[in-house]
Amino acid sequence: MKKFDVKDIRNFAFISHGGTGKTTLAEAILFTAGASTRLGRVDQGTTVCDFDDDEKKRKISIGAKLINFEWKGKGVFAVVTPGYADFFGDVTSALHAVDGAVVLVCGVGGIEVGTQKAWKEADKHNLPRVIFINKLDKDNAGYFKVVDSLRQSFGNRCVPITLPVGQEKSFSGVAHLLTGTGIDALTGEVKEKVQECRTMLEEVAAESDDALTEKYLNEGKLSPEEIMRGLRKGVCAGTVIPIFCGSAEKNIGTTELMDGVCELMPSPIDKGAIAGLEEGKTRSPEKAAPFSAFVFKNVIDPYTGNLIYFRVYSGTLHPNSDVLNATTGVKEKIGAIATLCGKDQRHIDEASAGDIVVVAKLKGTSYNQTLCDPAHPIDYRKIVYPKPSVSYAVNPKAKGDEEKIATGLHRITDEDPTLVAHRNPETHELVISGMGDLHVEIVLDRLKKRYGVDIDTSIPKVAYKETIKMKAEGHEKYKKQSGGRGQYGEVFLKIEPLERGKGFEFVDEVVGGAIPRNFIPAVEKGIVGAMEEGVLAGNRVIDVRAILYDGSFHDVDSSEMSFKIAGSKAFKDACGKAKMVLLEPIMNVDIYIPSHYMGDITGSLNSKRGRIMGMEETGDLKKITAQVPIAEMFKFSNELRSITGGRGSFEMDFSHYEEVPAMIAQKVIEAAKKDHELAAKE
Repeated sequence: MKKFDVKDIRNFAFISHGGTGKTTLAEAILFTAGASTRLGRVDQGTTVCDFDDDEKKRKISIGAKLINFEWKGKGVFAVVTPGYADFFGDVTSALHAVDGAVVLVCGVGGIEVGTQKAWKEADKHNLPRVIFINKLDKDNAGYFKVVDSLRQSFGNRCVPITLPVGQEKSFSGVAHLLTGTGIDALTGEVKEKVQECRTMLEEVAAESDDALTEKYLNEGKLSPEEIMRGLRKGVCAGTVIPIFCGSAEKNIGTTELMDGVCELMPSPIDKGAIAGLEEGKTRSPEKAAPFSAFVFKNVIDPYTGNLIYFRVYSGTLHPNSDVLNATTGVKEKIGAIATLCGKDQRHIDEASAGDIVVVAKLKGTSYNQTLCDPAHPIDYRKIVYPKPSVSYAVNPKAKGDEEKIATGLHRITDEDPTLVAHRNPETHELVISGMGDLHVEIVLDRLKKRYGVDIDTSIPKVAYKETIKMKAEGHEKYKKQSGGRGQYGEVFLKIEPLERGKGFEFVDEVVGGAIPRNFIPAVEKGIVGAMEEGVLAGNRVIDVRAILYDGSFHDVDSSEMSFKIAGSKAFKDACGKAKMVLLEPIMNVDIYIPSHYMGDITGSLNSKRGRIMGMEETGDLKKITAQVPIAEMFKFSNELRSITGGRGSFEMDFSHYEEVPAMIAQKVIEAAKKDHELAAKE
């Protein structure tokens, strides 16, 4: 592929709800551009973008894919993102790296929750965008119905540029309001709305430019060239969002869409200088500027190792160059540089401002990091990834595979920032957390294929805590004779509850040498050990003050071990009198749903012992804020998806610990005792 001036570069992402046809649209565009020789199909597993085995098996996009091609004198870099919520992390990454977005909307289903979510993400980056209403060849498709909903949801800045030909009987093409192509073929409702749509275009174009505003007010009309000029200015500023239409599957309307993208969307030059994290430090998108780039994706390729995707913000990079990772401070040697079209790599002699390229074999670089000229360091703002919403405890089916699991998960998390794997220090379980059940399922499949590990999953154990509700005293005289030197230590303790979150406090009030000073730390160690073991159900005891006030010792038989054991038993004795209770983690939960699901979701939360803290409007969605015990949330992702038809989403964070209701606490304690007995038998 030839090199282009920065002003002739267009980079953008395809975003939408799952199933609206992004992969098929990319296929049609690549074929029309001459970048591929045939039209692949998702259902046959033959598309350029869905080349991964998991994608072919499930017939959905799992990761963002880069395509690069030439379109009528413009160099195009497009990132085709997945539409399913489980893989939204790749949407977040892609939108951080591009200058605009093409939003697909289904001509039958209209605006869906995944589209709304991606739209909000594009808003965070102030990205210019255009809309493509797809699938107008399907039964029950309604172009103007979708246009009306777009204008209602996203404002009157959404204006049609192309209209469907033959939608009433058989969709066969598109008409262009500015060039006039296909207008004569329009019939019925669409034909009647031509003038109305032209007026919309003229008005938004005129509002984007003062000179055009004056002319429009004076003459009441603008030429197609003037409308296009005003539209481009409005699109770049985000005040105009053009609507195109067609059928990706039948390759109708794709040429008009790409012509519009290249004419209306901004080049890197139009976007202007990029600000670094350090105040006042920027880079201009020029080839002659110092090199800088941002890494937004990392893929582990079985043949080449780590494949680093980055967007060049400024300057020019050549193979065999030395660069600085400004995020980590590590210097890297760049080898070959390539562009991607699906999985096909094409090596290039240089990458410059606006390009999105890949390099391999960088040892110290991963996603969310900045590469730059060592003599002109700059670090760019980071991607904020969505938080995982489901968690599973994992165990190998075969003994001895623990190390394989750890190695595999470490490598997979290196390329997937939305997957979190950690060993819970309190429950001693290895827990993986992802964006949804499908996300976790695919991770487990990859562990099996890549590392030969079969895994069992289960609902994670809840990290309960224990605490006391009243003051109490405990005593233990630990005395043991077994021939020779014995063991002796006597401890008198008081315990009292502390304010939640204060942890543990040890107070030494021993006077008169009742316990020698060198044994006092051993008593504290014994108490801390008992707190870690737990008293009710084997969970750590928290928020307790222990006061050591008396005891006795033996000149020969006393030892640190004796007083450690005595301290532990005295603490447990006191806990038995202090009205111990079980505490459970409570989560702050934010749920986003269409308003007509409010009743079902609030009912679900009430059944989960949740407390609704508030409700508010967020665009077209309702946001419910609640506090819910984590024990009730492990299956909520599936339940929410079932209730809302996939149109709901949620986020949660830890809030605080709270006392477990007595009936539930008793069940937890009994289950813990049974587990302890089984473990003892094994």
